[in-house]
Amino acid sequence: VQLQASGGGLVQAGGSLRLSCAASGRALSSFGMAWFRQAPGKEREFVADIDWSGRSTRYADSVKGRFTISRDNSKNTVSLQMSSLKPEDTAIYYCAARNIGSNRYNYWGQGTQVTVSS
Repeated sequence: VQLQASGGGLVQAGGSLRLSCAASGRALSSFGMAWFRQAPGKEREFVADIDWSGRSTRYADSVKGRFTISRDNSKNTVSLQMSSLKPEDTAIYYCAARNIGSNRYNYWGQGTQVTVSS
């Protein structure tokens, strides 16, 4: 499966952005999906994930209550709605896919830059 992330940009603190991840090559319903991010000089970190059905989601404590992950399997897309953005949310955001039953994310998109100004 190929993943293409989009929707990043520059936003002021307190603002919102919606990231999208479009999948091609295979049906997205075959995968659990997640968003990760990597800030300059830091390691990549988990942001949120969603199971194949969309019924189960998890979030990093740092984004809980501000970000919402969702998916539309009919459109082969996963989204991350980000609200109340903070400068510390500045990072490159990556979508990733894992095969159902696996804990490893084997498929990664190219990343989209999110910059939050104070």
